[in-house]
Amino acid sequence: MKIAQILSASALCLSLVACSQAPENKDAVIENKINALLNQMTLEEKLGQMNQISASANIEEMTVLIKKGEIGSILNEVEPRRINALQRVAMEESRLGIPLLFARDVIHGFKTIFPIPLGQAATFNPQVVKDGARVAAIEASAAGIRWTFAPMIDVSRDPRWGRIAESCGEDTYLNTVMGVAMIEGFQGDSLNSPNSIAACPKHFVGYGAAEGGVDYNSTYIPERRLRNVYLPPFEAAAKAGAATFMSSFNDNDGIPATGNSFILRDVLRGEWGFDGFVVSDWASTGEMLAHGFAADTKEVAMKAVNAGVDMEMVAYTYFKELPGLVKEGKVKEETIDEAVRDILRIKFRLGLFDNPYVEDNTAKMFYAPSHLEAAKQAAVESAILLKNQGEVLPLDASVKSVAVVGPMADAPYEQLGTWVFDGEKSHTVTPLAAIRDLVGNKVQVIYEPGLAYSRDKNKAGIAKAVAAASRADVVLAFVGEEAILSGEAHCLADLNLQGAQCELIAALAKTGKPLVTVVMAGRPLTIANEAELSDAVLYSFHPGTMGGPALADLLWGKAVPSGKTPVTFPKMVGQIPIYYAHNSTGRPAKHNEVLLNDIPLEAGQTSLGCTSYYLDAGFYPLYPFGYGLSYTTFKYSNVELSAKELKVGDVLTVTCDLENTGKRPGTEVVQLYVQDKVGSVTRPVKELKRFARISLKPGEKKKVSFDLPISDLAFWNIDMKKVVEPGDFSLWVAPDSQSGEETPFKVVR
Repeated sequence: MKIAQILSASALCLSLVACSQAPENKDAVIENKINALLNQMTLEEKLGQMNQISASANIEEMTVLIKKGEIGSILNEVEPRRINALQRVAMEESRLGIPLLFARDVIHGFKTIFPIPLGQAATFNPQVVKDGARVAAIEASAAGIRWTFAPMIDVSRDPRWGRIAESCGEDTYLNTVMGVAMIEGFQGDSLNSPNSIAACPKHFVGYGAAEGGVDYNSTYIPERRLRNVYLPPFEAAAKAGAATFMSSFNDNDGIPATGNSFILRDVLRGEWGFDGFVVSDWASTGEMLAHGFAADTKEVAMKAVNAGVDMEMVAYTYFKELPGLVKEGKVKEETIDEAVRDILRIKFRLGLFDNPYVEDNTAKMFYAPSHLEAAKQAAVESAILLKNQGEVLPLDASVKSVAVVGPMADAPYEQLGTWVFDGEKSHTVTPLAAIRDLVGNKVQVIYEPGLAYSRDKNKAGIAKAVAAASRADVVLAFVGEEAILSGEAHCLADLNLQGAQCELIAALAKTGKPLVTVVMAGRPLTIANEAELSDAVLYSFHPGTMGGPALADLLWGKAVPSGKTPVTFPKMVGQIPIYYAHNSTGRPAKHNEVLLNDIPLEAGQTSLGCTSYYLDAGFYPLYPFGYGLSYTTFKYSNVELSAKELKVGDVLTVTCDLENTGKRPGTEVVQLYVQDKVGSVTRPVKELKRFARISLKPGEKKKVSFDLPISDLAFWNIDMKKVVEPGDFSLWVAPDSQSGEETPFKVVR
């Protein structure tokens, strides 16, 4: 190998000695190899490792740069033959033979597309999430991709923000659990396995709190809130062995994340011991100019590298400006060495030095039957039954005809969802196709979309959809939003159904036929009116390749809904931000206050109670966090605690009985919430601490048990120390964040 040829004899000797003395210590072997390489590198070659470019159509131009050692990573190249050709230049024609790292946004699937991450979070099933990431890694690595920019574990509490689709929702704990599951799926049992890809938790940190739900906007998150709410998923990701991290676009309290040494050096590396590398988001280093945080590209490079950004994504300020900054003493070469060391460490861990090439056999790795089955199962478990009045669902043998209407009924591209670059709509199975396949000639399927696409305002087709509904036993209306309406830079101030979809639902409701509304979207939409008009509502965050078969099975009862809302659904946009884990206010609503339409004329200024609520929206969201129905019913009873008084080192065991009181089998997501009643700083009214999916047959009862270390009740207190404060606590074992009976316990010294 080229690297062996250029290593000095002494450095090579050191590596061999280390290998012979401690062959089991792989980290030490890698560090010796890194040191040996660094000793051979010029400053320009070091800066090349810190430079990531986006693939160019002109392979000759990239070849020239690779030969000179000016590129360390390439993103957006997915053709195996081109990847091998470029890699061969790096390995055989560059001076040091350092492999390239090929990257791609593989967010919820590569070819086989799973539900968007928000939908995967709705499963409350980390195994499903892990399986999805594993499939994505197998397919992406077959094309030569060994690094993905996922998971996105931004705690996201504003559905106006388009990138809520990429998140695991509003809750810190849920983001933590699902983020770790994705990392485990992407990276597999070992990073150096050829079908593992390096994970990259993003966006570090606070991006999901962008003001007004506007992408790239500023945030103001004080340190205590940052540590209590936004940092825990990233800390868990670091401890789970995530190979890389990505800095975020936003500035927080005036400091852009790409230039924030507190989060990148003090917290990520100093407190958590992270030893992978940090990459900027797309051109986010250069965007410090627009932030007004740097005067020129020279200052950009200086602030970013000194803050701890190891690799620069497509901004090119490092390669241009760092040589001069080193000469001026404004950037130490030791700082650059550490960045390169971090990058090389991941390349060694990925096994790229030993196995840099990929087999050109991608076809057999894509859309494998097991991959499609996993995608279907994820779509089944991600669907949320929000309403089922009169038990119109599941459809039974008495239904002889259905009207399938709406712009999302047969939209193979749109149901894949946002941030899909490699999935192919030709492999998507839509609800219309799946329904026809499922019912065969037993049920008449009358298809009339009514609208051509979700934003369609042409109402001419609505009359045809109504006519079709009038001839059917049941109406299945598939509405929602196109894939492009959510995701990066796709923020909305209005979350109502787009186009004439509201008018379509209203017209269908007037037929008097049972109306089942299926929503496929990238975020919670304000569907209060549509839900009121519908007999049943099934919500499916863009479900991916196999969304159609999953929804068909759910509609006909071959599968039972079990998804839960991973984010609060507002009644109207004016309630946003609305999330369950808000802090206690000094004047909480009593829920018996006078609402807008009940205010008497010439009312006194204090007659309404002076508590915290909206006159028009009232006290509650449309659907709370953790909410979702089933085709059966569940009864919670006999909540018991292993002790009523516990110390910080103890473990609290919480048990309850869960019984299926209905006539169908079903799976319930049992949720454990805790409240710290009094703290040195105001604490949330509830926080999710545990959850479990429990499957029961009709009439079956199981005892559900949670072990909760009291140390998990720690928070960053008034002295900015993470502690468990003794005092009174309450917990709820419940089907959602708004239900359940309160059970007290106490933590003592």
